Amino acid sequence: MSYIAKPAARHPKMPTNKIGLTPRDYEGSMSTLCAGCGHDSVTAALIQAFFELSAEPHRIVKVSGIGCSAKTPTYFVSEAHGFNSVHGRMPSVAAGANAANRDLLYVGISGDGDSLSIGLGQFCHAIRRNINMLYVLENNGVYGLTKGQFSASADIGSLSKGGIENRHGPIDPVNVALSLGATFVARSFSGDKDQLVPILMAGMNHQGFAFIDVISPCVTFNDHKGSTKSYAHTRTHMQEVVAADFVPLRAEIKTEYGEGEVKAVTLHDGSVVRLRKTQSDYDPSDRRAVLDYLGATAAEGEIATGLLYLDENNEDMHSFENTVETPLVQIPYRTLCPGSAALEEIQKEWR
Repeated sequence: MSYIAKPAARHPKMPTNKIGLTPRDYEGSMSTLCAGCGHDSVTAALIQAFFELSAEPHRIVKVSGIGCSAKTPTYFVSEAHGFNSVHGRMPSVAAGANAANRDLLYVGISGDGDSLSIGLGQFCHAIRRNINMLYVLENNGVYGLTKGQFSASADIGSLSKGGIENRHGPIDPVNVALSLGATFVARSFSGDKDQLVPILMAGMNHQGFAFIDVISPCVTFNDHKGSTKSYAHTRTHMQEVVAADFVPLRAEIKTEYGEGEVKAVTLHDGSVVRLRKTQSDYDPSDRRAVLDYLGATAAEGEIATGLLYLDENNEDMHSFENTVETPLVQIPYRTLCPGSAALEEIQKEWR
């Protein structure tokens, strides 16, 4: 992996956010991915989301596994904490770091191979524990790093670049997340920045596991006729089910909707997600109805996008485990390890 620094020159009139940073302050190294890769569009959306939220770089933790997706954290917020784990094990690293310091913003970047094959079990348990993090799955249906083999998200009947047909049923990460109880579930397209940025912002402010499945075409191995993860196929078949606008706490509302039903959902910090139903019979707060709708949409060959499900009443991993409010990294050693006498008293409870 190459770490090529970007030029230091900046436009003197570049906008700044509430903490005085510019979009350039949220950038990382130059991308070494293929020109036109959808992952780079995801990077651009993340940079804009961090900037608009006025996120403090030193309070961001970015984690990844292995694959083309694992390169993405290199390309945004160079001043953040980062950890590149082994294949499929990013959720464990995120869970451990979050357990030690709950006050940071955790962003996990993964791919369909990393999360739905070797890392499927890790992905599932991260959802069950409701780790307070944003989990972005860059989904292109292939193993791009190892030359384009089908991944577990490849649809039946889709064709490889060499014309081979996939005959295995796909694992749909959105259905997995919903079935296991994820409290924030969305799907977007790397080529739709207007939709992706507010969803990323909402996910970063959600208390609990915020999952976003991003269709991110691989221009080298899976952007041809016959692929269901190509730019052309996604643009033709995507169907926005719920439009979302994120409104930070005490911030001016920038987006106004026209006619249609609007539902405002307040997040734990007072920020608001405004949901506009583009389908009259769709209820983004009814998990069972969402699963049924997604099944019907998939049967029609359509790709449902938008903020698909949101639960504003949930407990994260720290609530389940009844941890202390003070991050463990800030607690003195003697308090964390009070000695054998204190351990003896605890063990009496199980005798």
